[in-house]
Amino acid sequence: MNTIQTISDPIEMEVFNNRLLSITEDMNNTLVRSSFSTNIKERKDCSVALFDIAGRLVVQGTQIPLHLGSLNGAMAAVLQQYPLADIVDGDAFISNDPYLAGGSHLPDINIITPIFYNQAIVFFAANIGHHADVGGSVPGSIAGGLRSVFEEGIRIPVVRIVRQGIVDDDMLRLISSNTRDPEERVLDLKVQIATNHRGSEAVKGLLNQMGLTRALNAVEDVIRYTRNRLVHVIGELKEGSYSFVNIMDDDGLGGGDPVEIHVKVTVKQGRLSFDFTGSAKQARGAMNLPVSALNASVYYSVKALLAPDLAANAGFFEPIDIYAPLGTIVNPEAPASVGARSLTAQKVAGAIFGAFRGVLPESRIMASSNDACPAIVFSGKLARRAGTFVYLETIGGGSGARADMDGMDGVHVHMTNTSNLPIEALENEYPLMVDEYALVNDSAGAGRFRGGMSIAKQISVLAEDIIFSVRSDNHTAGISTGVRGGHAGGQARLLHYHAAHEVEVLSSKTASIALRPGESVRLETSGAGGFGAPGERSTEALAQDMLDGRITQEAATQVYGQRAAAAQALIAEQQLK
Repeated sequence: MNTIQTISDPIEMEVFNNRLLSITEDMNNTLVRSSFSTNIKERKDCSVALFDIAGRLVVQGTQIPLHLGSLNGAMAAVLQQYPLADIVDGDAFISNDPYLAGGSHLPDINIITPIFYNQAIVFFAANIGHHADVGGSVPGSIAGGLRSVFEEGIRIPVVRIVRQGIVDDDMLRLISSNTRDPEERVLDLKVQIATNHRGSEAVKGLLNQMGLTRALNAVEDVIRYTRNRLVHVIGELKEGSYSFVNIMDDDGLGGGDPVEIHVKVTVKQGRLSFDFTGSAKQARGAMNLPVSALNASVYYSVKALLAPDLAANAGFFEPIDIYAPLGTIVNPEAPASVGARSLTAQKVAGAIFGAFRGVLPESRIMASSNDACPAIVFSGKLARRAGTFVYLETIGGGSGARADMDGMDGVHVHMTNTSNLPIEALENEYPLMVDEYALVNDSAGAGRFRGGMSIAKQISVLAEDIIFSVRSDNHTAGISTGVRGGHAGGQARLLHYHAAHEVEVLSSKTASIALRPGESVRLETSGAGGFGAPGERSTEALAQDMLDGRITQEAATQVYGQRAAAAQALIAEQQLK
C-alpha cells in the first residue's frame, strides 16, 4: 500500500519548483531560437530537463512527451558508464542509441552536462534535439521498411563530447561526417551544448541565492509532493483491470496481418500497472518501440488522463509499473530497427486511453484520435551551399470527440507535439512548393459530437533528384474508433501525382521515391472518432458543419439521414433571412 510522505516546507518547495521551471523554459527558448535546422528552430522538435545527482528527473520542459523517456534513459546510461568520480567540471556527454544508451531512436541526440557547485556534482542539465538526418540508408534516417538499427544511421553510445570545457572537435567531425548535412549537424550540436551551459549557470545562480542544503531539501519535497498527489489520484479510482487493443496497418514492411497493441491496466492499492502481454511480436521493419519510448508513452498517458497539472519528475514515475515481454514490438531485442517508433508510441497511447474508458466516468473519456504520427521527408541538393538538404515534417490529424464537445481539427495528439513548418519557410528553404494544405472533408467520425478532421498536404517538387519517403498509418487496418455509438474517423491515404497526370496510390510506409520536377505527393492523414450516436447530433450543429464544408451533402445524408434534411432546411431558412 502506498503511503503519503511528509513534505517539510510546501511554500519553499513551490517557489523552488517554479524557479526550476523558469530555468528549463529559458533553456528551451535558447535551444529553439539558436538552432540552425528547421526541424528544431521552426518545428520545436526538442526538449530540456534537469536531473539530480542520483539521475532522478527533477523538472522537464515537456515540449515533446516522447522525449521524456529518451532523457531518462540517457541519464541512466551516463551514470552507468561513468562513475561520478570520473566526471570533471566542464564535461558533457552525447548519446542517441536505444540499445547502448537508453535512447529512443537515432535522430534524437541527447546532450547531458554535469552541474558542479563547490567542486562537486549537484545536478545534471540535459536536452534532446531531433536531427533531420543522422545518416543511414535513406534520407532522414527513418523508413518503415528498414530491418536493422545499423541501417538507420550513426549509433552513438554515451561518450564525452566536451572535456573540461573544451569541445571535442574530432568527435563532432566524426558524427557529422556520417550525416547528409554535416554543417547543420555541427551547428545544432554546438547549440545543444551551449544550451546546457546556460542552464547550468542559471542553476548555480539559484544555489547561490538559497544555498545547497535548502535546494536539495526542496528537490526531495518536489518529488515527494508529486508522488503523493498521484498516489491520491490513483486511490480514488475504482480498482480492477481494464484492457484495450489498438491496431496498426502493418509492421513496416507491408503485407502480413495487422499489428495489434494490447494493454491491460490494473488499478490496485494506489498503484497503476500496465501489462503489454499479447502485443505483436517484434516487427520486421522499423516500427519497434524501445523501452525508454514505451515508458514515456505510459507516463504521458497517465499524466494526460489523471493529472495534467502535475509536474513531470521522478515522483510521478514511482507509483507506475510497466511490463512488456522481450521480443515484442513494444520491447524489441537488438539490433531491431526502431526509427518509426513514434507511430507505435501513438498506438500505445491510444490503447491506454481506450483502456481507461473502463476506469473513468463518461465525462472524462474520449473517442480515439488519429493515433498516428505521419511524417514526410524530402531530400535533395542544397541550392545555397554544398551538401544535401533533408526536410522532415510530421502532419497532424483529428483528435477524438468527448462527451460534451467535438474533437479538434488538424492537430498533433499524444506523443508528438511539434509545430507545423510555415509554408513560407518551407518554400524559402527548399525547392518545393505547397499546392494544398487543408482539412479533409468527410474525415471526421460522426456522432452526437463529431471527431476532429484530418489534414491534407500536397507538395510539388521544383528541382531534379528529389527523394521522397513517408511513414504513416491508418491507411488500411488501423482506424480511429468512436465511442458510445460514435463512428470511426476517416482513414488516411497517400497519392503520387506523376507529371503525365497519372495518379498512383502509395503504401503508408514508402521510402526513397525519386520525384521529377512537376510531380507531387499528397498525404491525407486520418480523422478521429465520434462520441455518441449520430442521430443524437443537434440539427444546428450539423447545419453548421455543412455550411463550413466539414461534411458534404452526400455524406451527411448517408450518415445522418433525416437529420441531414432538417439541417439543409435550416440552412435554407437562414439564407432566406
